[in-house]
Amino acid sequence: MRFPSLPTLALLAGLAAASLAAPAAHASETLSEADRAMLHAEIRAYLLENPEILREMVALLEEQGRAATAEADRDLVAAHAAAIFDDGFSYVGGNPEGSVTVVEFLDYQCGFCRRAHPELTRLIEEDGDIRWIVKEMPILGPGSELAARAAIATLLAEGPEAYMTLHHRLMGLQGPIDDAVLDEELTAAGLDPAAIRAGMEGEEVTRRLAGTRALAQSLAVSGTPTFVFGDQMVRGYLPLDQMQTLVAALRESE
Repeated sequence: MRFPSLPTLALLAGLAAASLAAPAAHASETLSEADRAMLHAEIRAYLLENPEILREMVALLEEQGRAATAEADRDLVAAHAAAIFDDGFSYVGGNPEGSVTVVEFLDYQCGFCRRAHPELTRLIEEDGDIRWIVKEMPILGPGSELAARAAIATLLAEGPEAYMTLHHRLMGLQGPIDDAVLDEELTAAGLDPAAIRAGMEGEEVTRRLAGTRALAQSLAVSGTPTFVFGDQMVRGYLPLDQMQTLVAALRESE
């Protein structure tokens, strides 16, 4: 069996010892090279005999990393709250007066976005007190850009109800999106493909996409789905039960 190198183990041991009093740390600096080598050997032997210590240390470091990331994300949400929750152009659904706001950055070709969609829809419908904001963030190629522009153009030309009809259809797709697929979905949603396409390259559609991209960059959002639940950012897919837990925790904290 191959074990970690002595320097690696010594480093881990040093991390574990960081909480010791300063005088003890100072004392170790006065050790001779021979004594220091002996100490390292003893630490190595002890850690090899007690590998659970290494696992505990790794788990602790990972937890500290998650906590630091969550805190940094809360700061980002606070700094960009106006653009996240009230940009004046993103679709707002669910209960517009809901006590909890859920924001979703999505790509219509993203497999995990599609997977999360029915669960998020169920959460919003069953809860009845959630304000839902959708932000199109096409990152998976031309098909994603095509779908995002069609959705925004529909919202502009036909309003929120038509937008949501198309949104559900696009999120229910299984394969890639191209011109033929888009026209089929527009028609199935009761829309005129030619009319929607006429607005897809408009300045307002481009402006809205650019605004969302700039916001995503400011929030260090590089993948989809990314959710904002109140002041918490969640990067990646969430099952329904975890969404419900987050919403309940937000209400309890109010």
